[in-house]
Amino acid sequence: MGATVVQLTESKKQIQHTHRVFESQKSAFRSNPMPSLTERLENLKRLKRALLSNQDRILEAIDRDFSCRSKDESLIAEVMPSIQGINYTLKNVSDWMKPSKRHVSVLFQPASNKVHYQPKGVVGVIVPWNYPLYLAVGPLVASLAAGNRTMIKMSEFTPHTSALFKEIIEAAFSEDLVSVITGEADVAADFSSRPFDHLLFTGSTSVGKLVMRAAAENLTPVTLELGGKSPAIVSPDVPMEDAAQRIAFGKAFNAGQTCVAPDYVLCPADRVQAFVDEFRSQFAEMYPSLRDNDDYTAIINERQYDRLRGYIEDAQAKGAEIIEINPARENLQDGTRKIPLTLILNTTPDMRVMQDEIFGPLMPIVSYNGLDEAIHYINDRPRPLALYFFGYDRDEQQHVVHNTHSGGMCINDSLMHVAQDDLPFGGVGDSGMGHYHGKEGFLTFSHHRAIFTKQKFNSGKFVYAPHGTAAHKMVYKLFIR
Repeated sequence: MGATVVQLTESKKQIQHTHRVFESQKSAFRSNPMPSLTERLENLKRLKRALLSNQDRILEAIDRDFSCRSKDESLIAEVMPSIQGINYTLKNVSDWMKPSKRHVSVLFQPASNKVHYQPKGVVGVIVPWNYPLYLAVGPLVASLAAGNRTMIKMSEFTPHTSALFKEIIEAAFSEDLVSVITGEADVAADFSSRPFDHLLFTGSTSVGKLVMRAAAENLTPVTLELGGKSPAIVSPDVPMEDAAQRIAFGKAFNAGQTCVAPDYVLCPADRVQAFVDEFRSQFAEMYPSLRDNDDYTAIINERQYDRLRGYIEDAQAKGAEIIEINPARENLQDGTRKIPLTLILNTTPDMRVMQDEIFGPLMPIVSYNGLDEAIHYINDRPRPLALYFFGYDRDEQQHVVHNTHSGGMCINDSLMHVAQDDLPFGGVGDSGMGHYHGKEGFLTFSHHRAIFTKQKFNSGKFVYAPHGTAAHKMVYKLFIR
């Protein structure tokens, strides 16, 4: 009872703090609604310096939150893309800021058309637990490049990283420019109800619907980066070593706790056993042991661990074949929160592992006969955040590209499309809406303001009332044909 009261009191304080900071940022934006290129570059450089000078502390904090998170994975997936994203933006933001010229019809000459990219105002960012640094920094970089003020709600499931990131940001920026909010789910719910000028949410589809519903009350535009069941198609003739190795990398990275991790494999029926054998071999080469291997990341918390164990038990009870890949045959069920990479064969649609996004090291394998059958299987389900095709036949590659939908896609690789600075990242349908990263991030957080300009000569007077004049008839004759 006492702990509940303390939590409610702390949540109330956090909510009040959120409201105060929001008003402060709104006021600051009104005082400087169009930050200069110099200001934007300095903000980005300040963020880069702060991250570089604290990278060891960041790695340690993420490791503590997961109980075991590979520091190399954190460098590869959190620190490096954050720094590279800043570097890419520093090189390109001056070009992105330039107004773009647009065509003017002869009907309206002499005049000019331009699109100016104007900061939206105060941007809200809601960060998930799986990549707590990168999924905070990526949107922040885009928001600062576009000239906005930014409020970031960190996940309550990564308390050490959230507290450290708050400390880092407070030391680098004034509160009315960038602010980090911590707190429980009720703080996040209130955060999403603030009348932001744009709101970006990364997380589950179910929570994304709640965020969008709250934003709708304020007509706040939203970018939703969700998830879904991202398939990996193994073609009939791709070398199995190539496909299995790259899929194993994508699935084992962060123990599958990645929104674009391969969720399940579509494999030709006559190649399933070959895939299982090669996958087992490739995984064992990357992770010869699991229990005390710092390269193999633990599940974030007991709730997620129990969910994943429940998927395995449910599938097994319904007739699935469970293949646990535990190269050193270690006991992992005594508090490590590590789950071996587990292949699941003979799945059926009623199994929970085939209904929900897995977000962990479980890999169902679905057999198919003919590539079009695999494509139909994907198209019969909600559109995923990512799709992976493994095969070197270019006609097959294009056939899959043209006949499927997904947020993004890799051909003969997994995960790596997310790390491309000049590719947009975003979902479609159930996997989200809107894009960011690189130029698309700048555009997402900018208002595209259309400006039509004319000077003294006024060609428009030829269509002013009274109507029916010779001038009107000439205009109609010239332009309605």
